[in-house]
Amino acid sequence: MFARNMSVLAALAAAMLASTTALAQISDDVVKIGVLTDMNGPASTPTGQGSVTAAQMAVDDFGGTVLGKPISIIVGDHQLKPDIGAAIARRWYDTEQVDLIVDVPVSAVGLAVQNVANEKRRLFITHSTGAADFHGKFCSPYAIQWVFDTHALAVGTAQEVVKRGGDSWFFITDDYAFGHSLERDASAVILKSGGTVIGAVRPPFATPDLSSFILQAQASKAKIIGIAAGPPNNMNEIKTAGEFGVLKGGQQMAALLALITDIHSLGLPAAQGLLLTTSFYWDMDDKTREWSKRYFAKMNRMPTMWQAGVYSSVMYYLNAIKDSGTDDPLKVAAKMREKPIEDFFARNGKLREDNLMVHDLMLVQVKSPEESKYPWDYYKILAKIPGEEAFGPPDPACPLVKK
Repeated sequence: MFARNMSVLAALAAAMLASTTALAQISDDVVKIGVLTDMNGPASTPTGQGSVTAAQMAVDDFGGTVLGKPISIIVGDHQLKPDIGAAIARRWYDTEQVDLIVDVPVSAVGLAVQNVANEKRRLFITHSTGAADFHGKFCSPYAIQWVFDTHALAVGTAQEVVKRGGDSWFFITDDYAFGHSLERDASAVILKSGGTVIGAVRPPFATPDLSSFILQAQASKAKIIGIAAGPPNNMNEIKTAGEFGVLKGGQQMAALLALITDIHSLGLPAAQGLLLTTSFYWDMDDKTREWSKRYFAKMNRMPTMWQAGVYSSVMYYLNAIKDSGTDDPLKVAAKMREKPIEDFFARNGKLREDNLMVHDLMLVQVKSPEESKYPWDYYKILAKIPGEEAFGPPDPACPLVKK
């Protein structure tokens, strides 16, 4: 009787295992993740090979397989060109059976890749694309924004700086959609918080000589000079301002987008005192330090918020496949929305219905050379900014948002 019962149990166990295997659905017997990035251009340091390394670290830490199938990483260089990015995405989804594309710096390229993801009904998670329209009027069930948007950075910096007495602003704004979006969002917050915007100048993208723009900002006597720009203008503006003695004259600079690799490149003598908002800082606590030191061992520099976000999202994506038993994009995305997102990268994170990952941000100030005690010891954390406050409510223009 005992032997017969054991054989029945063994048969039941085998049937359950076979049933579980049958339910696990991995298309093409491999989970393929494409890191589409800028490998050699101006965005390559904060994204590029560092994003590839972060994605591979996530795959390795996960164990290299999911539901018994291998996980592979492939890499593409979109050269910051929307047509090239869209072409690579189309080829990857169509012929190379890529399940997920990640990273994709520059909003114009990110939106082009999003269009392809929608068309092919495959997943895309962006980390270095900041346009708030991504989860607003252009939102998609197949596209997820993980690290930041222009609204959160502008709100985080402007609101917290005005609270600290920085109530008069003058903007140096890149003269294209990204810069205008930063200035618009920050200005709205400044005015709502009781501050004033004295004026703005708008240098073209990649302007070699920014002297006249810095002089106008300096002459405005605004307490805060807001840098509504990305690379390369933002760092050149901060460097030029240092050369003109802006900080010594009592004005402060607030960057609406700056990354730790930018600060490293500038050096603390030029960047000291700069205010900025970030989603991640490697030296925030034990969890951030542990992961970042492993990353540093591979890359010989600390990670940006974008690179740390790549690891975080790939890990959550793979866990969602494991938990849902499939790599079906909509089922995986739904599973990712079920649980809070709490890891070394995100605090109080949640993937919302509009596919924006909302999480806490930090207002930081760049240390002086005397305050910095060891390599990459660059930031003083001034304030934690709750995610709901920074990102705001879902945009009603997004068709995924319940009306």
